[in-house]
Amino acid sequence: MTLDIPATLYWQGDTVMVLDQRRLPAKVTYIPCRDMARVIYCIKTLATRGAPAIGVAAAMGLALAARGIRTKDPAAFRRRFRRKAEVMRAARPTAVNLSWAVDRCLELVEQGPDDVAELKRLLKAESQHMLEEDLALNQAMGRHGAKLVRKKRVTVMTHCNAGSLATGGYGTALGVVYALKEKGVEVSVIADETRPLLQGARLTAWELAQAGIPVRVAVDGAAGVIMSRGLVDLVVVGADRIAMNGDTANKVGTFNLALQAHYHGVPFYVAAPLSTIDPRAASGADIPIEERDPDEVHYIGRRRLTPAGAGALNFAFDVTPSEMVTAVITEKGVLRPPYTQSLARAKGVQPA
Repeated sequence: MTLDIPATLYWQGDTVMVLDQRRLPAKVTYIPCRDMARVIYCIKTLATRGAPAIGVAAAMGLALAARGIRTKDPAAFRRRFRRKAEVMRAARPTAVNLSWAVDRCLELVEQGPDDVAELKRLLKAESQHMLEEDLALNQAMGRHGAKLVRKKRVTVMTHCNAGSLATGGYGTALGVVYALKEKGVEVSVIADETRPLLQGARLTAWELAQAGIPVRVAVDGAAGVIMSRGLVDLVVVGADRIAMNGDTANKVGTFNLALQAHYHGVPFYVAAPLSTIDPRAASGADIPIEERDPDEVHYIGRRRLTPAGAGALNFAFDVTPSEMVTAVITEKGVLRPPYTQSLARAKGVQPA
């Protein structure tokens, strides 16, 4: 199916154009980024978000950073580029795709020719390749995920936004939904609102409406009653980092959804590219959990919801234990327990 959804980010000449997702669904507008600092601003402020999209944005930002390094000496260029890369790596801590993209760009620079102009050209080309590659991976992921569903009519529940807006196109969790529609399945979605920034209510619902897929928004705390009434056939969510034992970090509230799915016997799937699996994380205990500005909890827009003097906790992510994950859907196929073996095989590393 052809998705009539604005591009998440793209090159326009030597400028990276980033869809400002903070303004959706009210307004479709792009932020022009002409240097790495502006790309980092978009990543930190969630103008662009979603692990795969953050990875592509990081690569594009590093291409901009390389363009700004004024030297023809390859050794000096590499030294300065390494420093830029570490600044980009620190932009957000939980989504491993960011570090994966940084490492990929670093490898290109370290192993590339001793020609600064050519290295700059290669970095920009690599970022564009990563964008196109992500779209292809997501489409493959969607096809693998759709094979798990044998019914002609299903309702999928999801959390946050793991669609075209969170990726280079098509999506991870929502990619499964789109593939089901392409397969001829009558598919509808229940989208958690996803407090505090309402990515489900604002972004997932908007994206699905653009694609012509029926969607209903539910408050985050309603999963129990919804599942107890048999209204959900399966849960599919994205991921920001997957440990080698299958523990999965995703937007805060995912763990609560997994608990309800586990209790009610509803299959709980994680859809993510292999780049989201972190060989350096043995378990969820090794995944850093970002804490964001408490004002994101206190306010919606300019309106304060909480009384003066009240504090707030704002963990941006949580970790769902592997025993609650039915399977992990990747571009190479569906990975099942024991995850220490299936994830290791998929990543081409030795099981722990």
